Amino acid sequence: MYPLLRTALFRLDPETAHHVTLQLLNFLQATGLSGMVAGRIPDEPRTVMGLTFPNPVGLAAGLDKNGDCINGLAALGFGFIEVGTVTPQPQPGNPKPRLFRLPQVNAIINRMGFNNAGVDRLIENVKRAEYRGILGINIGKNANTPIEKAADDYLICLRKVYAHASYVAVNISSPNTKNLRQLQGKDALDGLLTQLKTEQQQLAEIHGKYVPIALKIAPDMESGQVILIAQLLMRHRIDAVIATNTTLSREGVENLPHAEESGGLSGAPLRDKSTGVIRQLAAELQGSLPIIGVGGILSGTDAADKIRAGAALVQLYSGLIYRGPALVAESCAATRAI
Repeated sequence: MYPLLRTALFRLDPETAHHVTLQLLNFLQATGLSGMVAGRIPDEPRTVMGLTFPNPVGLAAGLDKNGDCINGLAALGFGFIEVGTVTPQPQPGNPKPRLFRLPQVNAIINRMGFNNAGVDRLIENVKRAEYRGILGINIGKNANTPIEKAADDYLICLRKVYAHASYVAVNISSPNTKNLRQLQGKDALDGLLTQLKTEQQQLAEIHGKYVPIALKIAPDMESGQVILIAQLLMRHRIDAVIATNTTLSREGVENLPHAEESGGLSGAPLRDKSTGVIRQLAAELQGSLPIIGVGGILSGTDAADKIRAGAALVQLYSGLIYRGPALVAESCAATRAI
């Protein structure tokens, strides 16, 4: 069924199609018709970050920024769902158009810019959702917050989402917020992780529960920087690392329509770059903390490759746009024996 639906959706502007898809998923879930697009996926439990995931295939942040479609997305069989990126204050994001398909290579370029309705709206939606599975909440900084004050925004969000999240993902790697990736530098990251870890410990005492923190990193780093980040993650006892965000590279899409648009590239051309970062992290971390692999998963084989490279869990996003809900079950089946 999805190939027919995709044909119709691809006739729409990409951002319009995105909103239509979320509304359709909510409708199907509310009317009990989700089985039309997703079959039941057998449990394949994995314990990661102290949490038990029904299966290792999750939804990456960015698809449901405000938590508007948690129930509808859950009906697709994901082992976990990550919503966001959310910021302290609502913001419109970058000017439109800001989302572009490259169907010749199963890729997407976006420069959304953390468009979201703010952390308070997200929490309202999370409270209303019926979903009781593993929910990650991805947090970021507002575009008008100076980079030297970025930690303030992350701490505001962490405090607000802590009671409602299974884990919190800290996004310092989007290419679409000015200077954000500077937070991956040694001194900036060391300072940010120190503050996040201190706040996490205080919140654990206040709420009587420990909520893990995962750091989401970029694929566009030299080997030395990946090693440095791995060392800082271990030093600060961060609970997981998500590898990776979108890439600024245009390798594999040269001369295609929209290839010169600014923003982050995702989908199939990102696959090998992301898997390479996972492999390097795994060698450096030596199992001291888990890796969540994301980037370029268009098939079950791609998902399995991420696990073999060292990921404990995987996440889907662009692959869903091109393959549809069948990719969830296919990825679960491919990772089952690993």
